[in-house]
Amino acid sequence: MLLSPLDIAALAIFLFGWIAYHGLVERSRFGRHALNNRMNEYRLRWMLEMQARDARIVDSSIMSTLQSGTSFFASTSLLALGGSLTLLRGADDALRILSDFPLGTVASRTVWDLKVVGLTAIFGYAFFKFAWSYRLFNYASILIGATPAAKSGRPEQRRLTALRAAEMNIVAGRHFNRGQRAFFFALAYLGWFIGPVVLIGTTVVVVVAILVRQFASDALRAVSLELPLDDLLPEAQGDGNRVEILPDSR
Repeated sequence: MLLSPLDIAALAIFLFGWIAYHGLVERSRFGRHALNNRMNEYRLRWMLEMQARDARIVDSSIMSTLQSGTSFFASTSLLALGGSLTLLRGADDALRILSDFPLGTVASRTVWDLKVVGLTAIFGYAFFKFAWSYRLFNYASILIGATPAAKSGRPEQRRLTALRAAEMNIVAGRHFNRGQRAFFFALAYLGWFIGPVVLIGTTVVVVVAILVRQFASDALRAVSLELPLDDLLPEAQGDGNRVEILPDSR
């Protein structure tokens, strides 16, 4: 066998963590309370507000920002893809360095190449997700441009096009999130180059970190505020030049 039983178990835990997280956030009823899905509600509200405006300069600026961020991550994934392929050339030196780690295991050249191919596949997956997300954001921009003006006298057509733009924006954001998720799990996967025990540990750390961000973060609390702003602000003290709505948890 190329892989030891412990390697197979660690890889199975890694794949299970990725698939289970995907199912929890995107497929289960608990995912409706996740940060990503709460932001999808605001994407819908954004498009509904957009269709009521004649001047949509702000909407175009936001779409440009989203496209720029997606383009950056697509370029980064290509660089990571090329960097992972260079690991194939420096296998001997890398194996000698990793063998000095306390939890490192001396792997054969074939196993090393297998691990590198897996890392390359993750970054390749991330690139396709980011590239498709960038394309979808372009489509959403076109739909925004195709939305009739607020004074056009076609309210039904305007609302329908705005809903289509919202759905396209949501789909684009979903693929962007999947690309970022691949980056996070690529960090966990790097632990396998040291050893299977490290892979298990890094997988657990990554899964816990992204679960906290989705279900127990300050960002989720920020978009879930229900009270009126007047009830949240503390009484004015001093000159009142600085007021924090949310406590700093750093």
